[in-house]
Amino acid sequence: MKACRNLSNDRGAALLVVLWMFIFLFVVAFDFTASVREEGTATHRYAQEAEGYYLALAGFQQGVYQLIRQASQPAATRAQQTTDLFDGDWKTGTLGDGQYEVRFIDESGKFNLNRADDVTLRNIFLHLGIDEQLANILTDSILDWRDEDDLHRLNGAENDYYLSLSPPYTARNGPFDSVEDLLWVRGVTPELFYGEQGRPGLKDIFTVDSPTGVNLRTASPAVCVALVGLSVGQCEEFLAQRAALSEKTLADLLRLLGIRDDSLVRRQVMFANPTVITIEARGRQAESPVARQVRGVVRLIGGERGYELIRWLDRDVIRTGQGEPTAG
Repeated sequence: MKACRNLSNDRGAALLVVLWMFIFLFVVAFDFTASVREEGTATHRYAQEAEGYYLALAGFQQGVYQLIRQASQPAATRAQQTTDLFDGDWKTGTLGDGQYEVRFIDESGKFNLNRADDVTLRNIFLHLGIDEQLANILTDSILDWRDEDDLHRLNGAENDYYLSLSPPYTARNGPFDSVEDLLWVRGVTPELFYGEQGRPGLKDIFTVDSPTGVNLRTASPAVCVALVGLSVGQCEEFLAQRAALSEKTLADLLRLLGIRDDSLVRRQVMFANPTVITIEARGRQAESPVARQVRGVVRLIGGERGYELIRWLDRDVIRTGQGEPTAG
C-alpha cells in the first residue's frame, strides 16, 4: 500500500515537471514568434522606406530636369511658365508601382534671414499676428544671434542666456547657416517655426540662400502675409490674380497688393527670374503608408553644368494631415 502511494506521488511529481516544461516551452515559443513577427514588420517597413527614398530621389532628379529645361527656353516662354512651376503645388509622377511628388520653391521669394534689419523683422512678426512683446524678443534675439559681439539687445539673448539652458549651448555670433538654426534662438518654438492652424511657419518665410529683396513674382501666400499684413485669404487671391496675368511686371504686382512707391515695403521687393530654388520631393511605394522626403537647394548656373547643389537634406520633414511634422 505504501509502495502504491509512493508510485502515485512520483507520477504526480513527474506530471508537474512535464507541465512546467510545456509552460516554459510555450513561453519561449511565444517570445520567439513575437520577435520574428517584429523583425519581419521592421524589415518590411525598412524596405518600404528604402523604396520611398529612391522614389523621392527620382522625383528630385525629375525636378532638376524640369528646371534646366525651363531655363533653356526663350525668355518669353520662360516668363509665361515660371508662375506655373512655382505655384507651390505638388507635381505628381509615377515610376513602376510607386509614386513621387515634386514641389519647387524660389528662395528669392522669401526674406533673407541674414539680411533683414530690425524694422523688417519686427514687421514680419507683427504681420503674422505675434504679440508685440514676443515680436520684440524674436527680433532682438535674431539680431544678437547674428552679430559678432556678446552684448545683448534690450529683449535679446547672448551666451549668458543660452548657457543657462539645459542642455547649454552658445550663440552663433555669425550668419545663420540654415533656417533650421532658428530653432536655437530665444523665443522660437516648434509651433512658430513649423506653423500652426491659421498661421504660417517661419520656415516658409525665411531663407539664407536668397539675394536681396523678396521676389514678388514667386512669393507664396505665407510670405505675402508677412510682407504686407494681409490675411491668408487675401494673399491667396493675390496669387490667383498674379497667375491670371499673361505678362507680369513689378508695377502690376505692386498695384495688386496696394503697395505704394514711397512705402517701406516697396524697397523690400523685386521682380526676377528664380535662380536659387529649393526642390522638395517625396516618394511612396503603391499602397504603402511609409513615405520619404528629401530636399535640395540648387543654383541655376547655365552652361554645360546647368546647376550646382548648394544644400541637401536627406531626411526632410513631412507635414501630416494634422499639421504635425514627422521625419521623412
